[in-house]
Amino acid sequence: MPELPEVERGRLVAEMVAHGRTVRRVRCATDRIVFCDQSPATVSRRLKGRTVTAACRHGKQLWLEFDEGPALLLHFGMTGALHGYEAEADRPRFWKIELEFTDGRRLAMPDPRRFGRIRLRDDPRAEPPISDLGFDPLLELPGPAAFRDRLGRGTVTIKGRLLDQRFAAGVGNWIADEILHQAAVAPHRRVRDLSDEEVETIRRRLGAIIRKAVDVNSVSSRFPRTWLFHRRWGRPEDAVTAKGHPIEIATVAGRTTAWVPSVQR
Repeated sequence: MPELPEVERGRLVAEMVAHGRTVRRVRCATDRIVFCDQSPATVSRRLKGRTVTAACRHGKQLWLEFDEGPALLLHFGMTGALHGYEAEADRPRFWKIELEFTDGRRLAMPDPRRFGRIRLRDDPRAEPPISDLGFDPLLELPGPAAFRDRLGRGTVTIKGRLLDQRFAAGVGNWIADEILHQAAVAPHRRVRDLSDEEVETIRRRLGAIIRKAVDVNSVSSRFPRTWLFHRRWGRPEDAVTAKGHPIEIATVAGRTTAWVPSVQR
């Protein structure tokens, strides 16, 4: 599932292909699941002839702003992405929307599994779903005191809290596991039981992991070889970390969780 770094990569694609260009044609698939708020015809009609002024992102939500009219808000779901190209023959399979610009460039969002969402919003930051989200770890990571305050001191597990989009927008399953592994904190620990030192370590690792993933354009082969990421997939029974510590697969906060009991306390 695309997490913040993958969506930031999509934003960069949109910025490169669409920024400053005028929409000549909009093609929309007749899919009222993905087009969940406005009809495909409405989206097409309201975007045609508009000029893209910005490509923005908050957490896993990405949107294009125009010289006038509503913004185009995109959520990738499990299998969405953004593709930029010029030739019609390069249009991706399972596309849901395609913007064709006056210079011939095209931008499309495919979504094979149809968990993505396409919406129009007059003021994306002030309206749901973005207004319901927490801070963006890349753009606005809180300082130590504010982070501790937002984290709270309740009975929720730290894994569950990191996955809560109302807390930190854009953190998904593998990022949460990576944060806790590098912070040496067990995923089932209760937020109320964490020391201020542990919370600060989690905050720092959150920022560092997001920044590194974005810096390498979310190309996983370029992630540091010491990351748990490379060894967490497929539930291997004999999986170990780069240092040889056994990896355990468990369910925490309702999600498959990779962690290292000998390291994470």
